[in-house]
Amino acid sequence: MGPNEEININAFEEQRFNDVTEADVISTVEFSQSGEFLATGDKGGRVVIFQREPQSHEPEFDCLKSLEIEEKINKIRWLPQINSTHFLLTTNDKTIKLWKVSERDKRPEGYNLKDEEGRMKDISRITSLQVPVLRPMDLLVEASPRRVFANAHAYHINSISINSDCETYLSADDLRINLWNLNITDRSFSIPSCLSVFPETKFSDIVDLKPENMEDLSEVITVAEFHPHHCHLLAFSSSAGATRLCDMRSRALCDRPAKLFEESVDPAHRSFFSEITSSVSDIKFSHSGRYLLTRDYLTAKVWDLNMENKPVEIYQVSSLEKKI
Repeated sequence: MGPNEEININAFEEQRFNDVTEADVISTVEFSQSGEFLATGDKGGRVVIFQREPQSHEPEFDCLKSLEIEEKINKIRWLPQINSTHFLLTTNDKTIKLWKVSERDKRPEGYNLKDEEGRMKDISRITSLQVPVLRPMDLLVEASPRRVFANAHAYHINSISINSDCETYLSADDLRINLWNLNITDRSFSIPSCLSVFPETKFSDIVDLKPENMEDLSEVITVAEFHPHHCHLLAFSSSAGATRLCDMRSRALCDRPAKLFEESVDPAHRSFFSEITSSVSDIKFSHSGRYLLTRDYLTAKVWDLNMENKPVEIYQVSSLEKKI
């Protein structure tokens, strides 16, 4: 779709069944904080930004193109808006990019040294000076990559999360979590830790679950998220069904969590399927930061950060276990 075309819902629905390809399948969506924009990422490595108005959309921009790495967008996160410009982070399996999305509905006219097509004028023929003016124009949205954060993960990135300080963010893969500064692309920050994968690089990890012997691996990181208000707190969950809350004030290397949220399960009731269904697929903090919502295969659980032993609410979202 071109930048000036309008979305026709009926035509889109018809095209959806006839011309859709694997690359068009949406893999992640994320609203901006204001709710004005919705960004969608697909398996073809493209990000499309929609405005709230039903017939207004913004042009696609290609990101994370690579012949070696799948283009599919895994996560999108909007940065808090400070001015009229929007920023968002996108990631595929290995590379994170910071994008700038800006709007223009006016264009300058009346340059003294340039003509209307932007070509330089002959200075010797300029006989008078004029004051440039801004003229209204059709809304133009431009997206441009600002920074690329790469080569810090040996495994597929499953999470990115913006910190409340608006200066740092985290990225997580199956075994490690890295802490980044938005202005620095060639290193991630933490105290020295296990760097068996990148022994001579500047990248280190605030969480490292990789054992010395991979045969001893019992769980992997599935999702990680910063606290919405406290920049020193982050939570991450694992395939074992546990959610850990880490406090970077007490330990920069978060190998020992400040709190552990996990339901106790009778070993007699554990089975092959229970290990699969207990894996946490997503976590979200409440707006107040007091509660944490975790989603596993069968349930959604609400945890009070002040109570670790059991969730305050459990919502059954699937009954597939009975069918199994």
